[in-house]
Amino acid sequence: MKEIRITCWGHACFGVSCGGKSILFDPYQSGSVPGVELPADLTYDRVYCSHGHGDHNARERVKETSPDSDPFPIRFLTVPHDDANGAKRGMNRISIAEVGGAAVVHMGDIGRLPTEKEYEELCKADILMIPAGGFYTIDAVQAKEIIDTVKPDLAIIMHYRLGDMGYDVLQELPEIQKTIPGLECVNSSSVVYEPGRKRIIAMTPVCREGR
Repeated sequence: MKEIRITCWGHACFGVSCGGKSILFDPYQSGSVPGVELPADLTYDRVYCSHGHGDHNARERVKETSPDSDPFPIRFLTVPHDDANGAKRGMNRISIAEVGGAAVVHMGDIGRLPTEKEYEELCKADILMIPAGGFYTIDAVQAKEIIDTVKPDLAIIMHYRLGDMGYDVLQELPEIQKTIPGLECVNSSSVVYEPGRKRIIAMTPVCREGR
């Protein structure tokens, strides 16, 4: 298996690279997320956005080198952004990319637990990026239920608050750790996927590394 590297840019924005190809999920507008900021020269082969809100849909801030093709095979699941079938916040797109022999899932702003049919797809995940801060998305209790059901090798928590980073209505990371045993705070903006090694982590965004 080729090396799969995941880079955290803050909030729900993650880059995935493998074999010289790269994709980015959910870049955010400048000034839209407290405590984090994307660099001006960010470049990826292709950008995918889960929905149209400004903290997930700033494709124009990233230089796409292959905007008309998919570097990796990818498919999508459309789910509600809330617990009212989209009536409150619209719909959200889950991305499932096949990267270097692993299934990489970015759940965007899912707002309720998956259905049985959705779980059939999600349970194929080797790497799972999942929100846990509540209010706008599922909370830590629901995130734990999904992780326990899907059983990915690597689960990466996103869309939470830590100090001055993230919206003040989101659950703080230390509280999420109380709900999700084994959640590890990684003092790095980049990790390499290790097949078979079970981990649940929260990463340090690039802009906050070394603080």
